[in-house]
Amino acid sequence: MKNISVTTFVHSLFIAVIMVLGVAFYYLLSSGNDQRKFQEVNRYKIISDTFLTNENMGKNSPTLKKLYKNFSLEPIDAKSVKDEIEKSGTTIFSGRSVYGMVKVFKTKKNYYIYIQRFDYDLMLHDRHPEGYTYRFLMSFGFIMLAIMLLMYMMVLKKLYPLKKLHNQIEQFAGGDLNLKIEGYGDDEIGRIAHSFDKAIRHIKQLISSKNLFMRNIMHELKTPITKGRIIAETIDDPIAKQVLVNAFERMNELISDLAEVERITMYNFEPDMGDTTLSAVVDNAIRMLMTDPEKIDIDIVDRPLYTDEKLLALVLKNLMDNGIKYSPDTHVTLRARSNRVGVHSLGEPLKEDISYYIEPFSQEEKRNSGFGLGLYIVANITDKLGYEFKYRYDEDAKENIFEIIIN
Repeated sequence: MKNISVTTFVHSLFIAVIMVLGVAFYYLLSSGNDQRKFQEVNRYKIISDTFLTNENMGKNSPTLKKLYKNFSLEPIDAKSVKDEIEKSGTTIFSGRSVYGMVKVFKTKKNYYIYIQRFDYDLMLHDRHPEGYTYRFLMSFGFIMLAIMLLMYMMVLKKLYPLKKLHNQIEQFAGGDLNLKIEGYGDDEIGRIAHSFDKAIRHIKQLISSKNLFMRNIMHELKTPITKGRIIAETIDDPIAKQVLVNAFERMNELISDLAEVERITMYNFEPDMGDTTLSAVVDNAIRMLMTDPEKIDIDIVDRPLYTDEKLLALVLKNLMDNGIKYSPDTHVTLRARSNRVGVHSLGEPLKEDISYYIEPFSQEEKRNSGFGLGLYIVANITDKLGYEFKYRYDEDAKENIFEIIIN
């Protein structure tokens, strides 16, 4: 039931209710029709007995006229209804006694009673109203069906804005922050739409504030870092000089990482896809890494790729950079087979699940280098490119393996 949509549930509910009403209505009509026929036969049996058991009942006797009134009968000329009876009449009852016979004919609209006695013949029009119960049930059934259909249409009309709201939510999830949620009225759905519209405005404001803050802080930090880096070069003590240079380089690296994070996490960011090869991506990643080539072993089978070369190179650069920093031998192996590209490095397995490390600024306590943005950038880029990012630990080789699965 949890996975059934509201619209499907409403359809199913109304279909079930209409089916139950239909079965109940059919049962009532069937039983009512049987009862009506039984009452009809009993009535004509009483009329037959009354007209055929009374010996002294002349054609113009007061008793006969009294019976007309009691049974709602009206004498008519037999010739006037002869054609009607011959065309559409059926015999629904007949009775006989020593005094004569009775036949009841039913046509499309009327009931006629033919009475034949030894001394006269009568054709009577039965004006007794047809069973009100049957007509009431028919009317009640159609009214109930009409009410149910009307309610069904009204419920669907009330639910229609949910479909529209869902489409707009999907549009917002696709990155359209300029979306306006309007025209939903003041009911519950309208209030939800209004709250969602306020949330969009708030999120848009937060994103704008964040982007402005990031740009300002990166701009403000660039100048003092550059000046500090220049001043550090003038220091005579080589140890102190190297410490300061490393510190400024790490701060510069942080700013570059933050700029990349801001770029790839923007809602309207789209990768620049194009044809390339795996070897070209790897070469680009090594150039970006700017480290000793002896620290990297390349074991790949080249293949064509349709991807954003710079972004995929950045992914491999970050994974190799992490492997070099955190492995005891400061060495990594880049291995590619089929649609899997993996970075292997010696070391202990991760203490936390991989989901912990793809959050920004997350590190294990023992790792004191870097800022914890590498895997966060990797996860975001692979998501943008439509790839899978996985981690596993090889117990036999004692290796941490970070893999990109290119679909």
